[in-house]
Amino acid sequence: MLLTLPHLLDPQQVRHCRQALEQAEWHDGRATAGHLAVRVKDNQQLPFDSPVARRIGDLILDALGRHPRFMAAALPLRVLPPRFNRYRGGGQYGNHIDNAVFNVPGTALRIRSDISTTVFFSEPDEYDGGELIVEDTYGRHSVKLPAGHAVVYPGTSLHRVEPVTRGTRYASFFWTQSLVRDDTRRALLLELDDAIQALTRQVPESPELSRLTGVYHNLLRQWAET
Repeated sequence: MLLTLPHLLDPQQVRHCRQALEQAEWHDGRATAGHLAVRVKDNQQLPFDSPVARRIGDLILDALGRHPRFMAAALPLRVLPPRFNRYRGGGQYGNHIDNAVFNVPGTALRIRSDISTTVFFSEPDEYDGGELIVEDTYGRHSVKLPAGHAVVYPGTSLHRVEPVTRGTRYASFFWTQSLVRDDTRRALLLELDDAIQALTRQVPESPELSRLTGVYHNLLRQWAET
């Protein structure tokens, strides 16, 4: 399931974040790549302990916690602190699948990467290339969203970032461990939740709404891992 989150951050938040990112100290992104990914990774990242990364990361996490679509689709159990990358001058990240498990820096906590998220901080017309290409069972998806928008997709997906041939692409990326590990089950729960919300608006007095809501929660109860 690939899902976009329009206006996760408002224009004022994007401006403040962008200014901070432009002034931040960037390091070679290959320092955090695995032995295979390092061969196809050519970008820059903020260090884990960067004050800029922590400040903007907290802003993103707060926005996600208040975003009903993310909460309904991801059913988050844990979210890894957001990381940040910069692509320019031909920078790219070739085809890869993210690690299955990540350590939370500075802690003993580990997070399973069920869901990947990218938040864009550059407008599409500010750079050429830089599309996020996600390949799944439904085909190939090309994603290049306005600043402040985000895309959510399964962590199991093969994906890449196309070379940035003009301008600079700033973005945040991170992973979520869901209460429901399986993407197909998460998609079913989201579809059921969407139907319940629609019926609530159309026939709010229907007694069947309680039954459908019960089905949703009983499925979640069976499938959830805590």
